[in-house]
Amino acid sequence: MNKPTMPSPQDREAALFALAIEKPAAERAGFLDAVCGADKSLRRRLEALLAAHEQPDGVLPTQAETVRLDRELEFADEPPDEAVGQTIGRYKLLEKIGEGGCGVVYVAEQIEPVLRRVALKVIKLGMDTKQVVARFEAERQALAMMDHPNIAKVLDAGTTEDPLTRPPGTLSPSGGEGRGEGVLSTGRPYFVMELVRGIRITDYCDQTNLSTKERIDLFIQVCKAIQHAHQKGIIHRDIKPSNILVTLHDGEPVPKVIDFGIAKATEGRLTDATVYTQLHQFIGTPAYMSPEQAEMSGLDIDTRSDIYSLGVLLYELLAGSTPFDAKELMASGIDAMRKTIREKEPERPSTRLATLKGEELTTTAKRRSTEAPRLIHLLKGDLDWIVMKCLEKDRARRYETANGLAADLKRHLNHEPVVARPQSTAYRFQKAFRRNKLSPRGRWRRRWLLALA
Repeated sequence: MNKPTMPSPQDREAALFALAIEKPAAERAGFLDAVCGADKSLRRRLEALLAAHEQPDGVLPTQAETVRLDRELEFADEPPDEAVGQTIGRYKLLEKIGEGGCGVVYVAEQIEPVLRRVALKVIKLGMDTKQVVARFEAERQALAMMDHPNIAKVLDAGTTEDPLTRPPGTLSPSGGEGRGEGVLSTGRPYFVMELVRGIRITDYCDQTNLSTKERIDLFIQVCKAIQHAHQKGIIHRDIKPSNILVTLHDGEPVPKVIDFGIAKATEGRLTDATVYTQLHQFIGTPAYMSPEQAEMSGLDIDTRSDIYSLGVLLYELLAGSTPFDAKELMASGIDAMRKTIREKEPERPSTRLATLKGEELTTTAKRRSTEAPRLIHLLKGDLDWIVMKCLEKDRARRYETANGLAADLKRHLNHEPVVARPQSTAYRFQKAFRRNKLSPRGRWRRRWLLALA
């Protein structure tokens, strides 16, 4: 006789959530007290799920609510951050919103000369090695060089002060004078950026069911931001959905490129401290990484590496997945992963869609406000060619610039021949016929011929 297996934490959480939603709203707090006990992280997760459940059917949560829910679930299992509540310069840290290998990002309140909410990024305690500080300074300098509506702006920068220089009588966060356990260490650089209250570009497109055309329009703005960075001599090297957040300005979606943490200068140096990318150092995110990044050889990385990553992002926006599955890449091991990125040819976006199973294909199409056959038809042709030109293994065959990619997408939207596709006579005629058919003059001519008939 088999012994009953213990439910996993995820199963237990799902069961408790199912029980909680069955109870009247007035009784839920008492129920959570009873089942969660001292488990505060479980309590926070259940409360976040219940709050999301209370949204009326068919009503999309606001952008701020979506970001808050994602953040509550992401950090629910972590102990409270001791830095929250402290002050760095003229900025009071209110909430942790992100964390990378070397830095932490907080929502902060600027106290003077104006009162406003900002994002503050600071190096983690214990991570302030010479190499990490140099790379952090490079990111700060890269952002400071740019001024574009689709790139997060740097507002200020500085270095944390020595806690021992506090004015007499000033209390440390631990409650006593002088150095307390939670006091920030001396001399860690930080920088302050505009606070982008947004969600990942892929999540935004799916949650709002943007059509293929609307997704392309949003992506073109991203291309313009990357072009601006390239013109300033900066290669991003880590273009992916989590580094492109969409926020709303007067009801209109605006993508913002963030996190230039592994950016590279095309010429000169970003800081006085030399920042080296070591010969066998793996830089980037595998699913979005160009073949030359995966090579980890002496081949210099140029702006066309970002064009490849833009192609992966466009592929995901159009087809709902990356060319190579991220989990499979990571599970295969570093050598097999590099070999796949360098040598394996990805499927065309339309081919990938056609291989999806019924329910998955239907869901992907619905998220793009269309039906499955129509979506496959939309991608087959120009968009397949444009994406695959970005994903060429030989970088000389890719678009030379982000502007070139954006221009070809605009040609597609305007029913003009695209550069990525072979220019046959039949193809050019088809495009000309399509443009004429959609133009006011073309529509008038068809009505005139019908009237004569």
